[in-house]
Amino acid sequence: MLPLLPLSLWLATVDASKYAGAEACRKCHPAEFRAQSSSSHARALARPKQLQPSDWAFGAGLQAITFVRRLDSEYYLEEGQSWYRAIDGYARTPGHRSSAGVRDRIFDPSAAILRCFACHSTGPLRISKDQAIVPGELGIRCEVCHGPAAAHAREPARFHPQNPGRFSADELNRFCGDCHRMPAASGESPNLRDPWNARHQPLLLAASACFRESKGRLSCLTCHSPHAPLEQKLSAYDAACGGCHAHPRHKLSTGSRACAECHMPAVPAQPHLVFANHRIAVYAPTDPMSPIGARR
Repeated sequence: MLPLLPLSLWLATVDASKYAGAEACRKCHPAEFRAQSSSSHARALARPKQLQPSDWAFGAGLQAITFVRRLDSEYYLEEGQSWYRAIDGYARTPGHRSSAGVRDRIFDPSAAILRCFACHSTGPLRISKDQAIVPGELGIRCEVCHGPAAAHAREPARFHPQNPGRFSADELNRFCGDCHRMPAASGESPNLRDPWNARHQPLLLAASACFRESKGRLSCLTCHSPHAPLEQKLSAYDAACGGCHAHPRHKLSTGSRACAECHMPAVPAQPHLVFANHRIAVYAPTDPMSPIGARR
């Protein structure tokens, strides 16, 4: 994600020579490279396939793909129609109020379109001579998490990459939250019951009693492999829950249900788009965003 600096200053100070690219990691880390290359992260940004619209495809298609087109030397357009796996077809883009799309100025103070590219690519962005946005490397690859690695590739014994596995739970939540949406800043009070916030996992995880009371034992990496594709089978996460809840007590029979099925219910954030609620809690079947007994 882009730092909070003036864009002209940020673009001028980023040193692309410090980045090696994912291929440089393959030789010494073949297993991690293979696994990560097959993940949705690695396919977060691509050129559209044949018959797909626009110049850029954002998202691996696990749930949806949103398309972005360059209009001219000043503007990009986030297309108003995205492709959704649930319907194998097109419908209004997430967050859009109409199908006309949203225009973003490249050097707008909000840096909205640059932040989109930054969160879906690896390494520094640059602006070409004809004012086009040029990503360093397509998709979320090794150096997004491990930092610039050109020096490590040259002298691995001397220079060591960043290891997010050594971060505290709070640090990791903020780190992943740079793109998956950070927990609320001090003084802010987001609507934790808004279904749209189900797509902002760090925000809701930070509000979870499991996260707060785990004393740092629960983090993003407790459940999610940093390299492998996202696990889709809910019961595969039961072992992580068992680390703290070895003998859970239930008033009703749970049968063969996975823990996440009830305690992290699926939330329709909008038509055709569903996310697991990361505010781990007890929920009524009719309301997957309001924990029973919670004040907000």
